[in-house]
Formats: sequence, C-alpha cells, structure tokens
Amino acid sequence: MDTDTILGVIAIICGVLGIIGAIIPGIPGSVLSWAGLFIAYFISYSEISTFMVVLWGIISLIVIVIDYVLPGYFTKKFGGTKAGMWGATIGVFASFALTAIIPFAILVGPFAGAVIGEIIGMKRKARLSPDAPKPSTKQAFKVGIGSLISFLVGTFLKLVTSCWMLYHIIVDVCKW
Repeated sequence: MDTDTILGVIAIICGVLGIIGAIIPGIPGSVLSWAGLFIAYFISYSEISTFMVVLWGIISLIVIVIDYVLPGYFTKKFGGTKAGMWGATIGVFASFALTAIIPFAILVGPFAGAVIGEIIGMKRKARLSPDAPKPSTKQAFKVGIGSLISFLVGTFLKLVTSCWMLYHIIVDVCKW
C-alpha cells in the first residue's frame, strides 16, 4: 500500500470514529473528525485547503466549548444545582455502560441522573438547614428535562460537525 492509501484509510477511520464519538460520551468526536480532515490534507492529491483545515479546527473548538458550557447553562436555566449537574454527568456514563443491555439508555441516563442528583441534593440541604425548602420531585424532573435537552443539543452539534467533516474527507479521499 502506498502512503496516500494509508493516510486515506486513517482519515476515514478517524472520521467514522468522530461520528461515534459525537454520540458516545468520553470519545472526543469532533477532535477525531478534525484529525481525519487534517490527515486527509496531507494526501498528495488532496484538494482540502489550509483554510478549510483551520476553519473546521475552529468550528470543532467552538463545538467542544459549547458542549462543556451547555450542561451548566441548562442546569441553571431549569433551576438545577451542582448536585443535578453531577447526577446528569454520572447518568451519562452509567447509561453508556447500560446501552448494550437497555436500548436508548443514553437518552434516559442524563435525565435520570439529574433527577436523582437533584433529589439527593435537596434532601441533603433539608437535613443541614431546617429552613431549606422540602425536596420537590417536580423541580427535580424539570432539571432532568433541562439536562436531557442539553445532552441532545450538544450531541446534535457534535454529530452535524463530525458528519460534515467525514463528508469532506470521503469526497477528498475517494476520487471516483
């Protein structure tokens, strides 16, 4: 195999892994997709420009920042606390482990984790301060919905970004 073929295969693998990473937490989807685009840039017949590599790098960084900011934003927007945020994060990773057993666990995990985290946080506050409001299941569910929306928006942004980069990689690598 020649160098261009090896680089092309690696670029496509990175692009596909980027799409998987856009859905599965813990795998840096947009970074892997951008790495695939960057690798494709070095193929001798590549038509990917330096501008495109830089532009998609900036877009990837923006998506990463947005993905980290969204959970905090939506948690606060829906009246959540740090306990709800921690619960949602734990729920995401727990759902990843359960996806093989329970279909769509990845959608239930952030919601359930945020709800459980909020309830635990509210109970802890109620124990520590007699003046604290009693735990509200309604409020916990509201935070859970905010967490789910955050997860879905972040995943959508990562997925769209990764799909576009894979499209550019395939068009560039596979000259029909």
